Amino acid sequence: MEIVILGAGIIGLATAWRAAAGGAAVTLVDPAPMSGATSVAAGMLTPVSELTYGEEPLLRLGLASRDRYGAFVAELEERTGLDVAHRTDGILEVAFDSGDLNHLDDLRRFQESLGIPTEALTGRECRRHEPMLAPGVRGGLLAPEDGSIDPRRLAPALLAAAEGLGARLVRRRAAGVLVERDRAAGVRLDDGTEIRADRVLLAAGSWSGDLEGLSAGVVPPVRPVKGQVIRLRTAVPFLRRSTRALVRGSSVYLVPRADGEIVVGATQEELGFDTRVTAGGVWELLRDAHELLPGITELEFAEVSAGLRPGSPDNAPVMGPSALPGLFLGTGHFRNGILLAPVSADILAAMLLDGPVPAEAAPFTPDRFSPEVH
Repeated sequence: MEIVILGAGIIGLATAWRAAAGGAAVTLVDPAPMSGATSVAAGMLTPVSELTYGEEPLLRLGLASRDRYGAFVAELEERTGLDVAHRTDGILEVAFDSGDLNHLDDLRRFQESLGIPTEALTGRECRRHEPMLAPGVRGGLLAPEDGSIDPRRLAPALLAAAEGLGARLVRRRAAGVLVERDRAAGVRLDDGTEIRADRVLLAAGSWSGDLEGLSAGVVPPVRPVKGQVIRLRTAVPFLRRSTRALVRGSSVYLVPRADGEIVVGATQEELGFDTRVTAGGVWELLRDAHELLPGITELEFAEVSAGLRPGSPDNAPVMGPSALPGLFLGTGHFRNGILLAPVSADILAAMLLDGPVPAEAAPFTPDRFSPEVH
């Protein structure tokens, strides 16, 4: 089976590894591999902390992926010898004022109704977990089974694992899909080169709709959602575990790394393909982070960046065969691409290789957007 994967972000890379392990001859096509949303993402593994009303199927998918991460990372690190900085020490969610606390209380009751364990904390208990928190923090929740990973370490490890199994990387832009006898037969690159394949996986994130040769409706619309992220650095202990917060209704998160980096994010802006870093975006993040952790302004400013999350019409992943035979979709992961990498790779590799598909995939196939489904 010859498979071409368009996009060497986290979903494309993880699927390439799994498909190559299943015996496929895999070619990854991407002019700038491991960039885009993957290089900007903080890497929180938080299906519980990201929970939103009405998204129970996405929650189940996230829980299934988080629970796969331990074995996924162990296998990856053993195969490559690369440390991907996987942490399983939980996520602390805190509320800055009484309105924020009311929101967290509602979230806790919803989680409990679904059988998800969370621990309610007073403000004092939050500060016991994280002494640098502001004295005014009202309370919080501890999601003990959540964690984090460093995408900037994970992506190169996945590429190394895939290449170790024979996958090859072509650093070119895919201009279009080759269609012969009403099915996908490969891709055409921007220099005119053609790569033939039995199956094509479109995993190009926000750029998944930017291909020639596809009829209208074959790829559901995937829009870019901008996120600005700050990276700080400290030589002394500052934050013990990943922390999400509501600060007067505004959401901010901080993810510490073992090397002293702290990732602060992220804005959520519907501005099309705009990756400019703005003074307003940086100010909002630092404002909320400072309210939460006043000492944060003493840390070294290391980097600021912006990426584009791929959002589908319902903000859930689109995974499975498209209306064009031979073309498969693996896009639309929005805020959850890093979290969903293990389960998405299992699902997409199984689909590409005609294997048994995990049951969690059923709500996320592309045909849910077809008019005849509604």
